Amino acid sequence: MSHPLSFGVSLGSFGAGIVSGSTLLGWAELAERLGYEILWFRDHVVWHSPVLDAFTTLGAIAARTSRIRLGTGVLLLPLREPALIAKALATLDVLSSGRALLGVGVGGEFPKEFEACGVPPAERGRRADEALEAIRALWTTAPASFKGGRYAFGGVVMEPRPLQTPYPPIWVGGRSDAALRRAARFGDAWFAYFVSPRRFKDSVEKIAAQRETRTAFGAGLILYVCLAASHEEARTSAIQYLSNEYRQRFDALVDRFCALGTPADCVEAISRFAEVGVDHVAVIPTVPPALVPEQLARIAEEVWPAFSTKRS
Repeated sequence: MSHPLSFGVSLGSFGAGIVSGSTLLGWAELAERLGYEILWFRDHVVWHSPVLDAFTTLGAIAARTSRIRLGTGVLLLPLREPALIAKALATLDVLSSGRALLGVGVGGEFPKEFEACGVPPAERGRRADEALEAIRALWTTAPASFKGGRYAFGGVVMEPRPLQTPYPPIWVGGRSDAALRRAARFGDAWFAYFVSPRRFKDSVEKIAAQRETRTAFGAGLILYVCLAASHEEARTSAIQYLSNEYRQRFDALVDRFCALGTPADCVEAISRFAEVGVDHVAVIPTVPPALVPEQLARIAEEVWPAFSTKRS
């Protein structure tokens, strides 16, 4: 297997039950020791299962780590004012010595979340596009000005700016054509979730056709993973985990969107994505909390060697 991949871990998905702060920080420290490149933390304000605030949690993780990069994976952009996002991410970048990434999406699959935040779901795409433009202005210009249909400001100086220049990398998630256009326009990478290899390939080609520059562009995948003695054992664990998290049965979906079974099974599943352009895999172990450390170690020791790993 020659396609170079980097591996990250996505936390904040508590389909098997929420864990204590000390446990979560311990997972982050372990992920760094094992060599994971990026620690992603998911975002929801209101959800089927408990989810911690991404920026608060990543700030705590920044204080307990020194190398692993820290990203929102993905932040639901329409639910927050862009100036607050710009401030929070710049702060994380400063506190982590330049390790922050901004992963964004629009959400919408849980209407109560938008109701609680006072945001009409029909506006989420427009708000996201404006927010990204406004955030980039605040990070790169002083004084900064922006005028859109929803957000507007003039002569604003936000300090400190992020340490990374021109700004921290932006990873754009989403599967719709609008999301792919957003990734092409604003993103340094596309971050896929619940897609087949064929859809991933088609989406990457659509993004490439719409990009105005030929600069390097990343293609990442959030992937639920479970290593076990057999595919059936891993499948049972994944179905239970995902059914708890999404409050719906996943029996018909796990084989399409997860890597399950023996190390060889998981390598084969990831290889199908590597062959169509994935260069970063963010794993979510679909196991009870007590088994997460073992899963992270086994993925690093038994799956990575099949790939030529690379730095993100």
